[in-house]
Amino acid sequence: QVQLVESGGGLVQAGGSLRLSCAASGGTFSRYAMAWFRQAPGKEREFAAAITTSGVSTNYADSVKGRFTISRDNGKNTMYLQMYNLKPEDTAVYYCAAKFWGLGSAKANDYAYWGQGTQVTVSS
Repeated sequence: QVQLVESGGGLVQAGGSLRLSCAASGGTFSRYAMAWFRQAPGKEREFAAAITTSGVSTNYADSVKGRFTISRDNGKNTMYLQMYNLKPEDTAVYYCAAKFWGLGSAKANDYAYWGQGTQVTVSS
């Protein structure tokens, strides 16, 4: 069973950048497809980006495509989300999630393991 811990959130002005990290432990990280989801106040959790076990393939929500980049370092058991040109509507708690094998998925129910989340706040 893998445990996930996010870090890197914070307060940033609109147009700024942040890099989130998700550190994994307790499992063979390279066997897990990974994803980032986010949840804004009063809204449902939504998909942001996903990456396959090897990191070769990625997919993004339309709302973040071209501004966010998901990546992973299997040697460091860590996944990243580089966020550029942040907007106030990107304000949310960001969660990393893991599913054993398979392709990256945009469906939250496909992921069995979740981190505790990290807050990202973008001021206008």
